[in-house]
Amino acid sequence: MYVALAALAWSSAGVLQRELSVGTATQVAGRAVFAALALLAFVVVSEGRGVVRPFASMGMAELAVAACTAVASGSFIVALNHATVANVLVMQAVAPFAAALIAWVALRERVSRRTAVAMVVALGGVALMVGGPGASSSLGIGLSAVMTLAFAAALVITRHRRDISMAPAICLSQVLVIVVTAPFAHPATIDAYNLALLALLGVGQMGLGLAFLTVGARLIPAAEVALITLLEVVLGPLWVWIALSERPSTSTLVGGAVVLFAVVVQAGGDDELEAAS
Repeated sequence: MYVALAALAWSSAGVLQRELSVGTATQVAGRAVFAALALLAFVVVSEGRGVVRPFASMGMAELAVAACTAVASGSFIVALNHATVANVLVMQAVAPFAAALIAWVALRERVSRRTAVAMVVALGGVALMVGGPGASSSLGIGLSAVMTLAFAAALVITRHRRDISMAPAICLSQVLVIVVTAPFAHPATIDAYNLALLALLGVGQMGLGLAFLTVGARLIPAAEVALITLLEVVLGPLWVWIALSERPSTSTLVGGAVVLFAVVVQAGGDDELEAAS
């Protein structure tokens, strides 16, 4: 449920970003500022150790999660500028397979038959939604692959160190995004309307989504987390349809139904018993 709520929060990006009228770097930096503030508040409330101690006590695992999350979120935005949406989404759908492979190599965490079948079905559903791969630059494809691997690695590390909270690491990831993108941003172009949109994106879409992910990723295998996050791909076009009256294509609707079916099938089974068998 926590991971599904994260996907729900992330899926609001399309509706909100369509209304923005500022540059890409300004969007990323502005969203990261509000996300960092929201996640800082989450750290203070959830950790109950003040502001400094949760960050001062961070170890290598937390720093790795912070770096991987920052790379994944930054690569996603830049990849969209150098690759087709289809390419980026298909690579995003590969994340469950990448997470399963990394978890198997690093943690010897097995993937149940139900999860494996659900991942294959979901990948087919995403491919149906976006159609052909289209033409993209090698930079765009490379960044999409980096995004997928970084996200998968962050999930595996979080699962491996489920004894500790990754909330401070996720907050730090947004600070890293600010450091990288701020020099290219143009704050003077942000009016009141765009500021409100950036606040919604930072607090609701990114901040709340990452907060839910930090909780959910500790409770279930990394491959399942990545699979459930594909709900973002299904829900995003739905909100655009409802809010902006942009009707998705038939293939998008059918593919989205296939992805949703795969996630429901996965959520409805007892993976631990199945894996043990």
